[in-house]
Amino acid sequence: MGAFVLNEHEIEQTAKCIKAVSHPLRLGMVCLLAQGEQTVSNICSELGTTQPNISQHLAQLHMQGLLKSRKEANRVYYAIADQRLSEIIGMLQEIYCK
Repeated sequence: MGAFVLNEHEIEQTAKCIKAVSHPLRLGMVCLLAQGEQTVSNICSELGTTQPNISQHLAQLHMQGLLKSRKEANRVYYAIADQRLSEIIGMLQEIYCK
C-alpha cells in the first residue's frame, strides 16, 4: 500500500470534510445522494425530517465542496460533487454495515 504524505493544509481540509459527513443526518444525505441527484423535498421525505433542518445540513455539505446544486424553476437539486465520495461511503458501508 502506498504512503500518503499530506501537508498541514491538506490534513486540515480532509478533516473538515470527514467531520462534515460524520453527522448521522448528513451521512444519510450523502448515502441518499450516492443513488443520484435529489430534490430538497425528496431528501426531506426519505430522511423523515423538516426542510429547514435538511437545508441547514445541505448548506454545510455544500460549503465543504462535497455537494453541487442546480436550480430548476422553484426546485433545487443536489448531487455529490465528486463521485469518489460515493465510493468512500460504499467502502465504509461494506466494512461497518454488515
